[in-house]
Amino acid sequence: MTDGSPAPGSLPPDPPASGPAWRLFKPKLITVLKEGYGWGHLRADAVAGLTVAVVALPLAMALAIASGAPPDKGLVTAVVAGFLISLLGGSRFQIGGPTGAFVVVVFNVIAQHGYDGLLLATLMAGAMLVVAGLLRFGTWIKYIPEPVVTGFTAGIAVIIFSSQLKDLFGLSLAEVPAEFLPKLKALWAARDTLDPATFAVAATALAAILLLRRYAPKVPALLVAVVGASLAVWGLGLPVETIGSRFGEISSSLPLPQLPAFSLRQAVEVLPSAFTIAFLAGIESLLSAMVADGMTGARHRSNCELVAQGVANAASACFAGLPATGAIARTATNIRSGARSPISGMLHAVFLLVFMLVAAPLAAYVPLASLAAVLVIVAWNMSEIDKFRHLMSAPPGDAVVLLVTFSLTVMVDLTVAIEVGVVMAAVLFMHRMAQVVQVEKGVGFLQGDVDDAQIPALDYAFQTLPAGVEMFSLRGPLFFGAARSLRDALEAMPVPPKVFILRMRNVPMIDSSGVAALSDFMRRCRDRGVAVIVSGIRPQPKDVLSRMGFGTEAGGRHDNLSFAANFAEAREMAAAMIEERAAE
Repeated sequence: MTDGSPAPGSLPPDPPASGPAWRLFKPKLITVLKEGYGWGHLRADAVAGLTVAVVALPLAMALAIASGAPPDKGLVTAVVAGFLISLLGGSRFQIGGPTGAFVVVVFNVIAQHGYDGLLLATLMAGAMLVVAGLLRFGTWIKYIPEPVVTGFTAGIAVIIFSSQLKDLFGLSLAEVPAEFLPKLKALWAARDTLDPATFAVAATALAAILLLRRYAPKVPALLVAVVGASLAVWGLGLPVETIGSRFGEISSSLPLPQLPAFSLRQAVEVLPSAFTIAFLAGIESLLSAMVADGMTGARHRSNCELVAQGVANAASACFAGLPATGAIARTATNIRSGARSPISGMLHAVFLLVFMLVAAPLAAYVPLASLAAVLVIVAWNMSEIDKFRHLMSAPPGDAVVLLVTFSLTVMVDLTVAIEVGVVMAAVLFMHRMAQVVQVEKGVGFLQGDVDDAQIPALDYAFQTLPAGVEMFSLRGPLFFGAARSLRDALEAMPVPPKVFILRMRNVPMIDSSGVAALSDFMRRCRDRGVAVIVSGIRPQPKDVLSRMGFGTEAGGRHDNLSFAANFAEAREMAAAMIEERAAE
């Protein structure tokens, strides 16, 4: 019989397994319906869905136009993807649709590969998101460093703003360059073509949005500004470019679904863009879900949300729509409007479909200058000036990552910005973690240490190790960036002792390079006839060492290795080993 405690020289038992994996992918809609859903809930969801639909109507068209697509593509995306994100998603309150984060990517893909290339990239991105969700990457993607997210979001905001200057001022340009600096140069060269009527419409719409948000926050400012500008242009007969004059009449029905044209060559060409779309969709959707959780106290299912985003983007591509993700501002509006469940998001898509079927011909009268004003507001909200300024006061490494990501987003390419930003942040993190790792020699610092929390007090006699016994205490994660610290400590060892106690209570994790450094330590000790006792190992390092063959049996890979539950036990084992060797 045993008392359940691990025997000396053996690894502690593993913790119990977690619950069923399928729960990670159960849509929140099912959870809500099981909890009970009545007419009061439906009434609240209907009001919230209608409110969000009113906000989303001008945004969907404006974002589509900014992306280089017809305005009806934005409406189709909001209807199809918005419905599926709420139906299948892992958040109670998520509102999906086209967002400003995709404007730059979509514009570049259409410019390089045409609209068919965009549909294929969106379909591929949808498949990537489904796979990412099934592989449970949802818990990983949330760890993208904030300087990277803020840097490329602020960069996108600058690009969106610069892309609206032509329609904001009514400038006459045959073609606007896609690159940022050439675009500004071309716009400046065309400054003499400024149209006073267009600028007046844009300025009035922008002022109306700001004033309504300030003094009448419950009024749908974006829709009121767009409708008011449309009535003014029509009633006064102003010579201002409208949706109808540029794009013609908007379709008042959903297209029939069909798979995008596929070729292996084009799939390879759009693969980087598909990855960027998937990355942005995953990041923004989970950020939006986290914001919703913070506002309501709910908890979303990140992997379920990724799967829903993937299905929604694939479906949007089949309906000739745009990429979609969770929209933070619309999700917040949904919550503030009293939403109770994902049904509000589904109803928001239904209301948009009704608007599209009934009022699509009226959209032809909407002046592009008013939509440019809407996108200026979108760009300002995306820029997050306060957060950007706050991160600039962070440690220098974080500020550099922020500025590099921002600059590359604006000047080079969004994909390059994400890749470089993530790599820089990862290297910075590894450098910081490597500096945290400490290898300390001796036991003078043991007084009150958590390794010996079960011992009320430590006296001097206990702190004194037996003759022939030495101790190293490792502190911090032992990974490839920090493995050198252990090797350096070993090389500085003067005369080898008979027994080494290696305290690992304060090592939360270890990777393969840390295992290699530890294995090298064991080899050196074995060659010199030194026994090693690992004290207080934690679950993750214990599991990694077990799987990588750190056995304790005689003749094993490391037959000079033993394990102890705590330092007191390790000291007793070391004393016994010294006595045993002395008796030989």
